[in-house]
Amino acid sequence: MTRPVTIALDAMGGDAGPSVCVPAALRMLKQREELRLVLVGQQDAIGPLVGNPGKLSPRIRILNAEQVVAMDEPAADALRKKKQSSMRIAINLVKEGEADACVSSGNSGALMATARFVLKTVTGIDRPAMMTALPTKHGRCHMLDLGANSDCTPEQLFQFAVMGSVVAGDVDGINKPRIGLLNIGVEAIKGNNTVREAAALISQSALNYVGFIEGDAIADHAADVVVCDGFNGNVALKSMEGTAGMLYHFLKQEFRSSFYGRISGLIAWPVLRALAKRLDPRRYNGASLVGLNGIVIKSHGGADQIAFQQAIHTAMIEAEKQVPSQIGRLLSEQGKH
Repeated sequence: MTRPVTIALDAMGGDAGPSVCVPAALRMLKQREELRLVLVGQQDAIGPLVGNPGKLSPRIRILNAEQVVAMDEPAADALRKKKQSSMRIAINLVKEGEADACVSSGNSGALMATARFVLKTVTGIDRPAMMTALPTKHGRCHMLDLGANSDCTPEQLFQFAVMGSVVAGDVDGINKPRIGLLNIGVEAIKGNNTVREAAALISQSALNYVGFIEGDAIADHAADVVVCDGFNGNVALKSMEGTAGMLYHFLKQEFRSSFYGRISGLIAWPVLRALAKRLDPRRYNGASLVGLNGIVIKSHGGADQIAFQQAIHTAMIEAEKQVPSQIGRLLSEQGKH
């Protein structure tokens, strides 16, 4: 039998709070027998939604937290003034070894700042990074950083490559994931000094480095892991999301523009539904805050129950694979090359 995995959930985070977190938690418990959950938040808000869990009761418990970190609250205020928040307590459970991972839909800045303060970083990692999976023409790739670090040194980009290699290998079962550096061209002379120096560091390591890739090559799955600083990563991610939304908008317009358009829409409906399923962002929900001495997963603030379940699933995989330990081990091995 698979060993039990305990996940601490910040039940008050996100736009919907317990109304999304609790039903998603109960559904995951029914699907995964090895899962144990700690719902951290206001008892009065969580309790009625849990109700009578019946057979699930030994595997789920509520831990009261009176404070809540607001979605627009400055990270510094969350650190200083919200030491008893659901977010802070959930992360503390990971620090204390009472939980294998934490999942929160809360304020991204506050989550990163609190997690870094409480858990610290893996030896050899300067800064944690935010990493998520993205759909491509041939499956999915992983990208980091997505906004946690706007400016990075070559050494930090190298560290991102190591972390990305571990997570992609564990989550997607890839042997020696292909690592690409996001750049404005594929030629060795392209890009700024930081990117070129990072390329030299990665190419000298034992990582499976495939070189520079441009933004359009992300969708072609030119690499399993795309490495970049948080500024460019966030711009690239939002550009892709915006393009997908624009195409969806244009399709709806065309199908509604005329009688023949509506007929065409009805005929194409099965194909469109299958396409929407493949690109459904809920299937990719759950960004990893990699590089910490503990596992923290950031769920989208507007996540629904299906998306939040995916974030819990990601946390379970990283906990089972002991990602932080693997990152430390791989960094140590790279230092020997």
